[in-house]
Amino acid sequence: MQKRRDEIEMKKDLLSVRDLSNSEIDSIYKEAAKIKKNRKSGISYTPLQGKTMAMIFHKVSTRTRVSFQSGLFQMGGLAIDLSVNNLQISRGETLADTARTLSRYVDALLIRTYKHGLLEEIAAYATIPVINGLTDQFHPIQILSDLFTIKEKKGKLNDIKVAYIGDGNNIANSWLNMSAVMGFNLAVSCPKGFEPNTSILEQTTLDVAE
Repeated sequence: MQKRRDEIEMKKDLLSVRDLSNSEIDSIYKEAAKIKKNRKSGISYTPLQGKTMAMIFHKVSTRTRVSFQSGLFQMGGLAIDLSVNNLQISRGETLADTARTLSRYVDALLIRTYKHGLLEEIAAYATIPVINGLTDQFHPIQILSDLFTIKEKKGKLNDIKVAYIGDGNNIANSWLNMSAVMGFNLAVSCPKGFEPNTSILEQTTLDVAE
């Protein structure tokens, strides 16, 4: 029982960008640059050899699904694409039981779903890292990827300003979180009535354009 509690305390989930620190994001970007350079040079790099990740998609996906599957394969791991209709969840199994079961078979879990609360519930019972592949509230991996591309093109992240124009949706919320963690300037312009989450706005210093 003590071992199980230790596993839960040690695991690292990525439910929103706020789950990462500035230094952790920098480390992720350094590792991503290394992986990208090795692949372009034809150097085999398989740090995930023997590791397995389950992917549950309540929402359709092209880029997230393919990028994670190919990425796991290229780094020596295995991604298992699970359909909700083929899981016991569709027959009434609780989220807690599903989380506990998958924790015994795989090393990580990626979920793309609707309600953010569902993701949080699974993460609360899973003893393996849980990654947010998209919810109605946040899309952290999209923003991590976007900012990595900006860093590649600009060569830096300090003294940059990002402009976001569109609905105050999961992407906008994640940009707000990212600006708060990384400290860059962010300007957000949303149609009236489609503003980002109020609680997230209150935690973020930014320029708000109407």
